[in-house]
Amino acid sequence: MIREGSGTRNLLDLLPLIKPENERRCFFCTDDRHPNDILSEGHINFMVKSAIRAGLAPITAIRLATLNAAEYFGLHKLGAIGPGRLADLVLFDNFTDLAIRRVYKNGRLVARDGVPVYDLANRPPATLRSSVNIKWLEGDEFIIPSRGRRCRVIGIVPDQIVTNSLVMEPTILDGQIISDIERDLLRLYVVERHRASGRIGKGLVHGFHLKRGALATSIGHDSHNIIAIGVSDNDVIKAVTTINKMGGGIALVHDGHVIESLELPIAGLMSDKPLEEVSSRTRSLVAACRTLGVTLSDPLMTLSFMALPVIPQLKLTDQGLVDVRTFTHVDLFIE
Repeated sequence: MIREGSGTRNLLDLLPLIKPENERRCFFCTDDRHPNDILSEGHINFMVKSAIRAGLAPITAIRLATLNAAEYFGLHKLGAIGPGRLADLVLFDNFTDLAIRRVYKNGRLVARDGVPVYDLANRPPATLRSSVNIKWLEGDEFIIPSRGRRCRVIGIVPDQIVTNSLVMEPTILDGQIISDIERDLLRLYVVERHRASGRIGKGLVHGFHLKRGALATSIGHDSHNIIAIGVSDNDVIKAVTTINKMGGGIALVHDGHVIESLELPIAGLMSDKPLEEVSSRTRSLVAACRTLGVTLSDPLMTLSFMALPVIPQLKLTDQGLVDVRTFTHVDLFIE
């Protein structure tokens, strides 16, 4: 799989690996992609265009997006045009910009020049709502008592979902670890949100560059608990409780005030608003993060992957830190 997402862009780096000997065993995927990127660039079609512009033969690029992927997943009625296959078709008029003119699903026209031509009014409503279920927070749950002089720290790698496993001395005040914006050493939390267990994983992260406030999201791959990063306890609590009240979403808080938010009421992962509105709100969130010091190109996506314990090296779950290299839980403190 050759991936080109929002937080991880690997297409151009991996294209040289595609050779005539292996091109039938490669295919495109996007992984996580923000609504604004889909709106401005596209999805798999963007990968096809980018690959062609980088020199890959058009037919090969299209095959990676269609037939190769369908064959890999055993979807034998998809991926090609032929007898016995489903008539899921995309029509375009050239190999340069691949502007999509028509889209057919099961032989029926569903979109013309980027505009849906079917009625959405009769689609059933989403039922996966009210999925945020956390134990009542008093505030002291986010305290990290000091138990040593050195800590394991998640080191962010810009534009990647892999992390480094660092060792740093935490900043201590009154026997508690506090965020240190001068050294960009911030507290990180994962709050279990499915069964109100009260579990909260606590850790430290370097490389996020947040100078003020707190950011929290109910998108936390792959368990999708609430993950929060912040400078002050009060702002972290406000961000987490805001997500709870919204029934899922993203919240950015400064000085106790929610300065930007996005509701994700469907399983705490999806919005029921139009794509254009979600894209605009997402851009506003990222812009607001910039005002609080964040310089990462995609802070929302970066934060959501800090809890994914299958991608090296060090990640945080609601049950604590995980060393992905050994697939074992490790303590925050080394000594």
